[in-house]
Amino acid sequence: MNSRRMVKFFLCPLAGMVLATPSSAIAEPPLSAGLIATIDRQIDRSIGNWIRFYKTCHSHPELSLHEKESAARLAKVFDQAGITVTQHVGGYGVVGVLANGKGPTILIRTDLDALPVTEETGLPYASKTTFTEPDGSKVGVMHACGHDMHQTVMAGTSQTLAAMKDKWAGTIVFIAQPAEEIGQGARLMIEDGLFKRFPRPDRCIALHVSHELKVGTIGYTPGWAFANVDSVNITIYGRGGHGSAPQTTVDPIVTAAQVVMALQTIVSRRINPRDAAVVTVGSFHAGTKHNIIPNEAHLQLTVRSYKDSVRKTLLGSIRQITTDIARSARCPKPPKVEILDADFTPAAYNDPALTAKAVEVFRELLGPDNAIEQPPTMGGEDFGRYSKYLGVPGFMFRLGAVDKARFNAAQLPGAEPLPSLHSSKFRVDPEPCIRTGVRSMTALALSLLKRE
Repeated sequence: MNSRRMVKFFLCPLAGMVLATPSSAIAEPPLSAGLIATIDRQIDRSIGNWIRFYKTCHSHPELSLHEKESAARLAKVFDQAGITVTQHVGGYGVVGVLANGKGPTILIRTDLDALPVTEETGLPYASKTTFTEPDGSKVGVMHACGHDMHQTVMAGTSQTLAAMKDKWAGTIVFIAQPAEEIGQGARLMIEDGLFKRFPRPDRCIALHVSHELKVGTIGYTPGWAFANVDSVNITIYGRGGHGSAPQTTVDPIVTAAQVVMALQTIVSRRINPRDAAVVTVGSFHAGTKHNIIPNEAHLQLTVRSYKDSVRKTLLGSIRQITTDIARSARCPKPPKVEILDADFTPAAYNDPALTAKAVEVFRELLGPDNAIEQPPTMGGEDFGRYSKYLGVPGFMFRLGAVDKARFNAAQLPGAEPLPSLHSSKFRVDPEPCIRTGVRSMTALALSLLKRE
């Protein structure tokens, strides 16, 4: 494109004459109008197919570690686009490699799995999939976290970038990842040789739908964006007996209750107030009847943080406080404190420089008011494991998913809040969401893979 230069006028103090001198060139936009128009033409040609793809994904969700058909659908899309495909990486993970000459390597990731939620959206393409619990009861399966939209944007982005190979140079590694909802998929793929068997990325990018943003908008968060997530199981051992004679027992319920309350002092008294942290006891189970003091009490915790040092303090404090309270209660043996390492999800950090570059692209593409900075969340996202493992910049942005009428109505005083992610009533507005997602991800990828 043509470079525009600004001319700055000033009065020469010696001769009193006006001089013209060039100042520094105005920065070129991150993407030319012609390139954006090419992206849009590609989208217009395929949007109908992508909407059908989305509805198929939504109607046929699969739980974590069971994403067989979801993986096969995306593998077929990659293959038809001329992308080299490898399936069954870390379970049902799919890797597509699109090499296009000398240049940087970027990773683009989507997730595949759905949730054990019975859908209540009333959509004509709503999920009717169920799974059977151990007790024989049936529970619905639903894409209540937008992974169906993530897959659709991945399909559209991969096809668009494959059709625009004359506009970029480098290598793209497309990742379709299983088991994000249980925090295991990224780890499983890495352990299966993801970065040994395939090109090693210089940057990692991804998106996640947002129930807090309307379609046509993008959210971004520099720095920490998603939290470390740890799951902890605690068993308190007592000595059971009759409820009418508590003096003959060691009551694990009372002891566990003391543990619950004492754990709440960790964040308020052991963590720097400027550091984010959460310790939540989400489950407390003990006993079977009114007049029986049981032998055991069981707690389940979720623990959230950003910094590794804060995580270490939280987990160490949970173990120490639980052990000391059980000892002071004369429990017959020390408590069992299990930190479930297999379920750990590391915090996701958005590299500030990469974030700034992406925001520049989004503002050029969508307009300055449609790229919106958002606060970090204490929710988990195992996408952060890729960039942390590699030691390279990573960036995940948020894709507005709510139709404009519903979004605007929800802003009125007294209005019912919009259904959140993981809600049985969560739904997206497919066509504009797909368009914005494919436009944004494609444009960001092109900005990172500029042909010299």
